Amino acid sequence: MRCPNCDQWNRASLPRCIRCGTELTSTGPVTPSWRAELMEGNRGKEYIRVDEDGDVSVTPDDREVLAAEMTELKARKDAGTIRQRRLRQEAAQRGSAPSTMTLRSHTAQMDSFFAVEDDPTLTTRTSRTEIPSADAEASAAPAAEEPVRPVRNPRGTRVVQNPGQWQDSRAYDPIVDDMQQNNVFKQPPNFSELPRTPSRRMGLRRAIRILSTLFIIGLLCFGGYVGFAAYRQYAEANAEKNRALVTASIMDDLSAHTILIPGEDGQQVYIKELHTSYVVTGGFATIEIADHTWYTDMDVVTDETMTVTLTPFVKTSSGRQKPLELITYDITIPLSPIQLVTPESLRTEVTTAMYSMLFNVRPGSTVYINGENVSDTVNENGELTYNATVQPIGDNVYDIAVRSPYCRDNSMQVVLYREVQEIPLDLAATTYTSTSLSALQILATTLPGAEIEVLSSHSDLNITDLDTTGEFTFYAVFDHIGYNTISIEASYPGKKTSRVDYTIYYLPNPDVYTPKAWPLNSASDYAELLGNINYRAEHTQIYVAVGVIDHFVSENPQMAVMYCSDDGKTQPVLLENQTKATWKVGQYYRIYADAYGTYNSMPWLVARYTYE
Repeated sequence: MRCPNCDQWNRASLPRCIRCGTELTSTGPVTPSWRAELMEGNRGKEYIRVDEDGDVSVTPDDREVLAAEMTELKARKDAGTIRQRRLRQEAAQRGSAPSTMTLRSHTAQMDSFFAVEDDPTLTTRTSRTEIPSADAEASAAPAAEEPVRPVRNPRGTRVVQNPGQWQDSRAYDPIVDDMQQNNVFKQPPNFSELPRTPSRRMGLRRAIRILSTLFIIGLLCFGGYVGFAAYRQYAEANAEKNRALVTASIMDDLSAHTILIPGEDGQQVYIKELHTSYVVTGGFATIEIADHTWYTDMDVVTDETMTVTLTPFVKTSSGRQKPLELITYDITIPLSPIQLVTPESLRTEVTTAMYSMLFNVRPGSTVYINGENVSDTVNENGELTYNATVQPIGDNVYDIAVRSPYCRDNSMQVVLYREVQEIPLDLAATTYTSTSLSALQILATTLPGAEIEVLSSHSDLNITDLDTTGEFTFYAVFDHIGYNTISIEASYPGKKTSRVDYTIYYLPNPDVYTPKAWPLNSASDYAELLGNINYRAEHTQIYVAVGVIDHFVSENPQMAVMYCSDDGKTQPVLLENQTKATWKVGQYYRIYADAYGTYNSMPWLVARYTYE
């Protein structure tokens, strides 16, 4: 609208003039009248969808609505074109400005206005300053010949004034003046080259349509994914429900597996590999199979694991067998246990022709040493004693192979090193490794003519046949209970001296050993032992300890603490088990032992005999 004070054109929605600030009074509705003519309420086709639950949803067809609006817009556009052409013709006949104008935005001195381009081919425009009024024709004829002078107003806008009309503000039209200044009337506009600006409403609808399409596609993809995932989960649940369940278990103290095959109560499930049928009870056929079932009959078992496959069949009511899904699981085959007790390491240097090796295996095991079956020497506790003949050749290798019941094969290699001798010196192969006698006759052989020296305690040395056969004998005297070492040297002129060390375990019989025991239950006896422990150990004094095993300091060998007082709370002693019995914590024992030393300020005794 035009400002009533300065004639400035303003938008109808503005409350004040943008040039002078005068309040504007609206004479018409702010909202364009064409908005009411839009056919928003006229909807096109609608889609009615009914889902599987019976819920009904109505969705309009946006394409039908958009097509109707585009058709209406085209019809209004064509009608407006015809009406504009008619208005231009009527205005040309009256000599007025054309009604259809192209607006261009210009910026000058921070003020924005619109320059109007007319179509010179249709109309002609007469400047406002050139239209005379009725009074001007009668009184200002000579003054009309004076030139029109442009001036600048304080705001910097160019103003055209006539000398005879300096006070007439209507004599200046800023829009026309600016158009003349920019020479907008010199060239007729080419309407075919004007940029085509799409409707903002059409662009918004297109964007909404694209977003709606993408949203629907994404929703369909998401729904398909959810449906596929649900179907897959349902299928896996059904497959898992009908699948056999295999779990590890224990059967007769041995590893096994329990298999549960689902079915209907009363059905029979036949296992081909086991040649056995099982009845379904409580919805499952329960099968327990020991792991050793699959490899007991194999000659050699070296693999750590083994894969087992079962072929089950279910017997139908008609008597036919219907195959079920194969059952496959892995089992672990344990290694046959073997423990080397003597010697303490896998490679040992020895000086005797005979060496006793001690092993612990599982009772009932099959043991081979250098290919020789020695299984008959395994006692009920799983102990195996092997007297090895050691040659003076350096390394003597012994391969031990063990196969315990329900286990895979295990092996061990022991090397006994004996230095190469220039003078052969050996004890008889029948020499004992343990004895209950305090003196034992020893038979040995060496190089005839060699000189013999017995370094350990002995008596009755006989060298009568030494020069002829190299044989000699003597009695080894054992001065203490336990392990005693026999040492012999042989020398010969021009040869390196040879030496033999041989250990024999000496333990008197119980009727000889136990009567020599001293009690430990009194405080005085305990104090006497603790105060003279070194002397008692040197002379192998025997004691009897009565009480309950409190706890173990070591499991192999067994070393236990026992309180020997009458109340069982004081006078602790450490007992090293070298008896044939195995002690248990909390068990009451009478133990005969001899003094050895001290351990954590308490006497250390080596037990020889145990009585419960």
